Amino acid sequence: MKTVLTNKNISIRTRRRALECYIEPILMYGCEAWTISKQTQKKLEATEMWFLRRMLRISWTAKKTNDTVLEEAHTTRLLISKIRKRQATFFGHVMRREKLENLVTTGMLEGKRSRGKQREKLIEGLTDWLKAGKSLEAIEATKDRKKWRTMIANAIKQGT
Repeated sequence: MKTVLTNKNISIRTRRRALECYIEPILMYGCEAWTISKQTQKKLEATEMWFLRRMLRISWTAKKTNDTVLEEAHTTRLLISKIRKRQATFFGHVMRREKLENLVTTGMLEGKRSRGKQREKLIEGLTDWLKAGKSLEAIEATKDRKKWRTMIANAIKQGT
């Protein structure tokens, strides 16, 4: 794909579509179950910018800011919002089923917690992104598909 993505004879729009069709699905495989920390988010954003710089043939030593690269590519940062949207739709699907996956996803299993700092749960990251307040509000919103979809659409409009 390197020859296609870096070919100057092909428009940037077409190369961007090829990136979205062939490479992003591989990158985002299984992202529905990821917990995205600040560090992971920075790495994903860096990967997205790396792809764009390679497509535009901009050297990593060239002193161009990410904003100018995004302007040249006629795009914005979309990867994190795509991942969050996938996570939110998957979470809504799992919460409506009300089976074992529901318990695992919410982390409401019986037993003792491990020592030390607790791992971030998927629901915590989603409630922060959706600005839903508490995780219980997000869980209740998943029961009503229309309300859940509007929450996801509003979060995408606001950005990450």
